[in-house]
Amino acid sequence: MNQLPELFRTAPAVFAAGEDYQIMVPVNAQALFWVEVGEHKFYDHANGIMVSDTDMHRVCVPQNILDEAKSYTTVYRKIINRKPYFPETEEEVRTTFAFSPIRGFDETDTVRFYHIADTHGRPEKPIEAGKYFGENLDFLILNGDIIDHSGDTGNFEVIFRIAEALTGGKKPVICSRGNHDMRGFCAERIKDYTPAVNGKTYYTTRLGDLYFIILDCAEDKDDSSPEYGHTVACHAFREEQTAYLYDIAAHPETTTKAPGVVHTFVISHMPFTHIDNPPFDIEQDTYREWTRILTEEIQPELLIAGHMHRAEIWMPGGKNDAYGQDFPAVICAEPCRDGSYIGGAFTVTREDVSYLLTDDSRNVAELHKN
Repeated sequence: MNQLPELFRTAPAVFAAGEDYQIMVPVNAQALFWVEVGEHKFYDHANGIMVSDTDMHRVCVPQNILDEAKSYTTVYRKIINRKPYFPETEEEVRTTFAFSPIRGFDETDTVRFYHIADTHGRPEKPIEAGKYFGENLDFLILNGDIIDHSGDTGNFEVIFRIAEALTGGKKPVICSRGNHDMRGFCAERIKDYTPAVNGKTYYTTRLGDLYFIILDCAEDKDDSSPEYGHTVACHAFREEQTAYLYDIAAHPETTTKAPGVVHTFVISHMPFTHIDNPPFDIEQDTYREWTRILTEEIQPELLIAGHMHRAEIWMPGGKNDAYGQDFPAVICAEPCRDGSYIGGAFTVTREDVSYLLTDDSRNVAELHKN
């Protein structure tokens, strides 16, 4: 991995979100920040004003530009004194990172990715599990509850610690929000510290010939639960996503059936195709409709989830299929009682998808193939 400049608290993370990569990096001082890709410059700015009063920089780069260039250069100037007139900054500091885009199946036989969720602020064992593919890892999925709560913005750094350890800023990361991320004074600012598209934590993205629908179930109990103290409005937020799924299904030519798309996956922290015990048995009408749209119209290959602190495969028609799903739900995030951790290792070819449940000693607990 590159020698990191003194401003960076971790290596950048290259999040895939929408049609962009959102290159994000936590920093320890005020600075102006931008990214150069070939001849292009992309700035962290607010309506033309370079952002400096932040501890998290984000620059959006169109995926096709970075995929073609295969490297990017972060550039910053630390602030000396941002006066209204003639502000003072230090000299530029430049660091170049190689980048490995996800190739389509006309260029590669296999794509490999690893899934981690529910680390709850304890990244060591999940990082070891995430090393299953070694240098052959193509991209990483961080699927919610990576932090234990949002009571402090410093908690978000664990997301970047895991991304740094497994990608070094050189490979894409898909990141979603979990229900514990909803809790705490800084929860409303999570979109400033993790990828979002138009401010939303649900979105789609594409890597090579793989299409991803990232959904956000938000909290796991009814909005009226005293645990939330009147601080959530998750029902309305989920209704937005019902409309979003309708829109995806209505435009397959630009989404799941766009030229070159071979496999579609749904990423959700919570496996919404299952009805849990009270008080977690919420939104049954909403989740039934999500499952119907996916099954009848979108037809994903898999739902990939965490939340349950289990490592299990829920097949269509099984005991955990509440709404008639037509795709397996792969629950692959288990922080075990003995301190070990089980995540999910996925290998995708043009013809099929196989997935392993693997632990932090790289033992294979279970193998499945679609």
